[in-house]
Amino acid sequence: MRRLGFCLIFSLYFSGVNAQPSHTSDPNTIAQAAYKQTAFKRGEVLNYRMHYGWVDAGWVKIKVENETREVGGRKTFHFVGTGESNKTFDLFFKVRDRYESYVDEESLTPWIFIRRVNEGGFLIHQDYIFNPSKKKVDTGNNLSYDIPENCQDMTSAFYFARCLNYDHAKIGEVFSINSFIDKEVFTIKIRYMGRDTISTTLGRIACIRFCPILQKGRIFKRSEDLIAWISDDANRIPVRVQAKILVGSVKMDLQSYENLANPLAKLK
Repeated sequence: MRRLGFCLIFSLYFSGVNAQPSHTSDPNTIAQAAYKQTAFKRGEVLNYRMHYGWVDAGWVKIKVENETREVGGRKTFHFVGTGESNKTFDLFFKVRDRYESYVDEESLTPWIFIRRVNEGGFLIHQDYIFNPSKKKVDTGNNLSYDIPENCQDMTSAFYFARCLNYDHAKIGEVFSINSFIDKEVFTIKIRYMGRDTISTTLGRIACIRFCPILQKGRIFKRSEDLIAWISDDANRIPVRVQAKILVGSVKMDLQSYENLANPLAKLK
C-alpha cells in the first residue's frame, strides 16, 4: 500500500516499471534534439479520479504552469503534479504528493526536479539539479551522477513520452526513455498495443493502448498488469490507467481538462 497516491502515472509506474540500469542502444531511445512539440502548452490542466477497487480514493492533477522561467539562460516549462487521498481514504492511507520539473522549452530535458512525497507517513524529499551540457545531475550533499543525453526525470518523462511519434508504430513495438530515478539512471520501456475506443464520463474517446514493461513480484502479479490508454490525437494525454496489483486493483480516469493544445479525440 505504500505507493498508492500519485501512483499510476508516477509512483506506481516507477515502482513497478522494468527499470534496468541504462546501457541501451535501442534505436527508439530518443537522443537529445530540438523539439517543436505540439502535444501540450502552458496552462494545460488534467484532472483525474483515483479508485482503489470500488473505493473513491482521491485525485490527481497534472498541469503546465502558465509561466515562463529561465534556468541557465534557457526558457523552461514548469510541470507540476499533485495527488491527494480524500478524507475517507485518509483514515486508511493518507497521501499528499507533489512533483515538479523545470524542463528546457526547446530540448525537453529537465533542469530542476522537486519531489515531495508523504504516503502513509513514508516521506521523500528530493531536489535534483540537472546539467544537460555536462551530462550530470546534482542530488545535494555534494553528490553528483553521470547521466546520458536527454535523460528525463520522473515528471518530465511523462511529458516527453507524449511527444514521441507513434503514427507508424507496430503492435508489440517497444519505446524506451532514459530517466534518472532515485539516484540511478534507468531505461523506461513501454510497449505499443494498438488502438481502442473507450467509454468515459467525458464520452467515447479514441485511444492508443500501451503496456509498460514491468517487474513481476514487486507490486504486480504479471508483467502486463498495468495498461494505459492515451488519447489518439495530437495531445497524447492519458485517458485511463488501470493496474492489477498484489493487493487489489487501482484505476485512474480523466475527469476534466483545460487548455489542451489540440482537440480531444472524442467520438459521438
